[in-house]
Amino acid sequence: MEFTRSKSLSLGIELELQLVRAHDRDLAHEAGDLIERLAQHKVPGEVKPEVTLSMIELNSTIQSSYAGALAELEAQRAVVIEAAGVLNLGISGGGAHPFHDWTERRVYPADRFKAVTQRYGYLAKQFTVFGEHIHLGCTDGDEAVYLTHMLTRYMPHFIALSAASPFYQGEDTAFQSSRLTAVSAFPLSGHMPFVPDWAAFLEYFESMRGYGIVEGMKDFYWDIRPKPEFGTIEIRVCDTPLTVRRAALLAGYAQALAGWLLEERSRAPSAAVYQVNAFNRFAATPASSSTPMRAARRRSAPTSSIPRRRSCRRRRASAASMRCASWRTACGAAIRTRAGCASVSPRAVRCPTWCAKRARCGRARPAKPSAPARGRVARPASASSAPGSGWS
Repeated sequence: MEFTRSKSLSLGIELELQLVRAHDRDLAHEAGDLIERLAQHKVPGEVKPEVTLSMIELNSTIQSSYAGALAELEAQRAVVIEAAGVLNLGISGGGAHPFHDWTERRVYPADRFKAVTQRYGYLAKQFTVFGEHIHLGCTDGDEAVYLTHMLTRYMPHFIALSAASPFYQGEDTAFQSSRLTAVSAFPLSGHMPFVPDWAAFLEYFESMRGYGIVEGMKDFYWDIRPKPEFGTIEIRVCDTPLTVRRAALLAGYAQALAGWLLEERSRAPSAAVYQVNAFNRFAATPASSSTPMRAARRRSAPTSSIPRRRSCRRRRASAASMRCASWRTACGAAIRTRAGCASVSPRAVRCPTWCAKRARCGRARPAKPSAPARGRVARPASASSAPGSGWS
């Protein structure tokens, strides 16, 4: 496995995006139709499918600076939102959808994703989370190994700066980012082993391939991994930001940080960094400065002990601070129907397409909200984006 030489510190960005339905803001299953429609447009870079039909991935071309990356992302956004609008879909950023049900996801019909499903089972559907991946060009494999080790200590920075998934499966997680939990479920997640150079890494890789554990670098879900076919390293810890500008800024920060590390080389890579790496990643995501576990216990108190209207208002205020329109809509519906968050699960009040399963609290399902009038599609107040678009 040869390492392809590329220009040092060149940039590439991958963005995984949510496809949401206009009428209820839940995830759609229209990735195939959207990609087919985008094939008829001139899109900068590339649009690819991802593991489920509820997401797509945007790939940039090779860029040299933040300004070029931002300009291309804005051009991609415009084309994708226009095509999605024709299909009555919204495009959204964020690291995880706030209330979707992972059991309703459908795996994209591609050989690689079928193989992932066969190997990892239900984890493939639960992997419907959305991240930004940043590629940095390296001149050779030794430089890639050096940057991978040296950037590891800064991964909590990227987690904190990009965090955009406080809700998961309809629950307030008490953390700003819940996406990494889904990634950590895979046995090949975590970090690259501490190897001194590219030759040592190749020895490790060949041993793993000889055991039948991996076939290529895509089988490693590390926080940072070398990508020898591109001649880059790939930073993978970021939630998909809520704006394309923040996505470009994160890439610019990674480029500047890597440039400083290569120029100064003030310290050598150390295995000691990995001793605290897992905890530092965890510590980067709490929603407040209070003790994370205490906050989690407080929010998981029995709902019967919380006044109904107060519970709804508190959750709605929390959602408002995170710009989570879907959760505000759900809790607003609960208040209007006097069902209250204490007696009806978020899933039960979220949309007219609520399925026949019982609410999590075990009570009967509520009356369905009225659907939009025939021939009219519910759209957000803003006319600058597609229906349900939360990506600006």
